[in-house]
Amino acid sequence: MDEYILKQDEKIQPLLREVCAVIRAALPDAEERMSWQMPTFWKKRNLIHFAAQKKHLGIYPGPEAVEHFAPVLEKHGFLYSKGAIRFPYDKVPLELIREIAEFCGKE
Repeated sequence: MDEYILKQDEKIQPLLREVCAVIRAALPDAEERMSWQMPTFWKKRNLIHFAAQKKHLGIYPGPEAVEHFAPVLEKHGFLYSKGAIRFPYDKVPLELIREIAEFCGKE
């Protein structure tokens, strides 16, 4: 994951490190790996991915998590689709990401 972060724009590297640390803390038993060229937290299955995009941070928690958090995402105006959430770089909600990661870690 560190290698992935180092390949991103220097301006967003600190944010990516924070996001990684938040997810790591929420999923302490998850294995860290790369999947689909994205940092991924895995435990018997892919739990959650994140990726730097040109204008936003993409979080990929899967359709169940997106559906569960849709009311909160809509309330704050965050864009989402079936299994992905877009957070503008200037409005990344670390606490919400922690909650989403914890949800993804429930078996």
